[in-house]
Amino acid sequence: MKRADKALKIGALLDELYPTTPIPLSHSSAYTLLVAVMLSAQTTDKKVNQVTPTLFANASTPEEMAALEVEVIQAFIREIGLAPTKAKNLRRMAEQLVEGGGMRPDWEYLESLAGVGHKTASVVMAQWYGIPAFPVDTHIHRLAARWGLSEAKNVVQTERDLKVLWPEETWINRHLQIIFFGREHCPARNHDLAQCPICAWAASKKRILEEAKR
Repeated sequence: MKRADKALKIGALLDELYPTTPIPLSHSSAYTLLVAVMLSAQTTDKKVNQVTPTLFANASTPEEMAALEVEVIQAFIREIGLAPTKAKNLRRMAEQLVEGGGMRPDWEYLESLAGVGHKTASVVMAQWYGIPAFPVDTHIHRLAARWGLSEAKNVVQTERDLKVLWPEETWINRHLQIIFFGREHCPARNHDLAQCPICAWAASKKRILEEAKR
């Protein structure tokens, strides 16, 4: 099956399974969404949502975050992976936003902030500002490879491949749909591809056999 046909079939299934795509990270503004996404790296959304209420009660704006000592921020997020580094980035990022006039939908500006990479900026641009973007993390990168939609060695190229396969107006929802599907049906480990609603027909026989041996 050609990639384009496969993407069309996968898209239809994802639309059926996930007609609505709520953002899994709790937030109330572009800034709090940015913070939550930064915290989510190498950590579950569930864990992030457990620590952000206290964090945001004390620092829900760049000005409030910049006024806190790094050690105080770290104490709020200590249960999160890479807490020391993230605390430093949150403080510096907040200072940069204060200096730069706050949040705005500008790719170069967002990606210049401490601890903010392309994927993090993409989530904020898409989910808060509604600007078409296709954030690709390691999970989406993995599923795209399993499903034969991309042979890319990195998330940057995978993003390019997926943007070609699906219309721009679907990118924002499709990103979350793939994440939801991965969590519910297509885990990284101990996954029987032959029984998966998508892998069963989208993955190559070679990949199914390779993962069965793991």
